[in-house]
Amino acid sequence: MVEVASPTGFCFGVKRAVESLEKCIEERASVGEKVYSIGMPIHNPQEVERLCQKGLVVTDKIEDVPEGASVFIRAHGAPPKVKKLLAERCGGRVIDATCPFVKNAQEKAALLSGEGYALLVLGDPGHPEVQAIVGCASGEVFVASSLSEVRELVKKDKLGVISQTTQKTELFAEAVGILAGSARELRVFNTICGATTQRQDGVRRMTGTVDGIIVVGGRNSANTAKLAEIASAGGCDVKWIEHAGELDKEWFNGKIKIGIAAGASTPDWLIDELKNALETSQMSRGMEGYDGRNDE
Repeated sequence: MVEVASPTGFCFGVKRAVESLEKCIEERASVGEKVYSIGMPIHNPQEVERLCQKGLVVTDKIEDVPEGASVFIRAHGAPPKVKKLLAERCGGRVIDATCPFVKNAQEKAALLSGEGYALLVLGDPGHPEVQAIVGCASGEVFVASSLSEVRELVKKDKLGVISQTTQKTELFAEAVGILAGSARELRVFNTICGATTQRQDGVRRMTGTVDGIIVVGGRNSANTAKLAEIASAGGCDVKWIEHAGELDKEWFNGKIKIGIAAGASTPDWLIDELKNALETSQMSRGMEGYDGRNDE
């Protein structure tokens, strides 16, 4: 038996970005042009490969984008300095697909730092979304990815706190609790997006009802990683894969009911591929010889 966590598929921000990008790719392809993206447009290698086959070019260097070309700013956003350079290079052909929830976090970063708060961003310092948020701040900025870093790095009288939009809700709440006891003035904006909270809650509900959870999504996807962490913390046997071809039949031994959870940048076609594999050959082979009764 297979149960799919709710919700799955692209979140609002990713869906909006991919639809915008596909439209632009089709328009430019009709006149023999490519569309350039600074960094992976979404953190799912299989979906990015599909887009590249249609006419997308992914690069990490602004200088690789031809002058006057169409360039795409991904859902994670980009620092203001990068946006300025792209506008100068490409003119009005910059497609800004920054997720509205990410844009909100950027605006809160600018607001807090503009009002004289030292800014703490709870997130992964190497993630492009966090780098874009930090780039919107004008003052002192800290980035912390764990509670130990929160305790060690931040000792400020006047502190503003925001979060990467895909942060775990528990970590955010615990961090704010720690800071409430140390900062004389604390201003907090919960910038975790609703889709992140819903997906994390869906996995928490599932952990007690299945024998194992397969999390499908890019290995470079922060929100997918959080889902795998939550499933594991709930006592579930977890298998994190990018696509159905990575399934391991031994993992299914002794399991009757399997859950599927998917990151916010995992397309429906990958989820359907996995579900079909589980409901047909993969699951039956992995459970060969297991009759569904308890082993006790």
